[in-house]
Amino acid sequence: MSTSTGLPDRDPLPTYLAPVPKTLEDLGLRFAWLVVAINLAGTAFGFWYYSGQFAHTPTAMWPWVPDSPMATLLIALAIGCWKLGREQPWLTALAFFGNIILGLWTPYTLLAFADAYSYLHPLMYQFLFWSHLAMVVQALVLHRISDFPVWSVAVALVWYGSNLVVDYFVPIVGEPHHTFIPVARETPMFLGADALGVIAAGEVTFTLLALFLALAIRAEKLALRVDGGPATTGGS
Repeated sequence: MSTSTGLPDRDPLPTYLAPVPKTLEDLGLRFAWLVVAINLAGTAFGFWYYSGQFAHTPTAMWPWVPDSPMATLLIALAIGCWKLGREQPWLTALAFFGNIILGLWTPYTLLAFADAYSYLHPLMYQFLFWSHLAMVVQALVLHRISDFPVWSVAVALVWYGSNLVVDYFVPIVGEPHHTFIPVARETPMFLGADALGVIAAGEVTFTLLALFLALAIRAEKLALRVDGGPATTGGS
């Protein structure tokens, strides 16, 4: 913990693991409760946005439907726990995975099916695009409040791995539970893939990216400890 600012110290991680400028990180951590409130508002909007899909999904599978609002809820809870001095590594890891995966998958999908999304008002399209990229930014600040122990990364991988399975491969009940897209799943796209393959490839890729980043942050923090550098996190 930094004695001068009351904020967690920023470990000297490689830029590819901590690309957000320290000034912006500090700003977000200093106004953490505002960040929590914004994410809760986004969660409420997200559940409203998914209301149509809930109506077409068996109740038992609802936990796997609202991917983005679940991610914003998780990060609101993770940051709130940290502010209360009770940081939960498993919750922070879930928030990290969710905001990386969905924060990238949604803009990727909006671009891949840009023509088909023309029914959206331009302001809504832009809002969805940039608000989801903001989720990635806030995820990349979580290294300030957690060391991402391997067991917590495993928890996140199990949950988001199960999400991959029911979204694209084994729906268990009903049809695949991925977020609705504006074209039929079998629509030919590019490189020999259909629409389902394109969105599945994106989510698999971003899940692997989240896994790599979390474990790389863990490894770098452990290396700093061995070298005697600052590699601890704390609550506020």
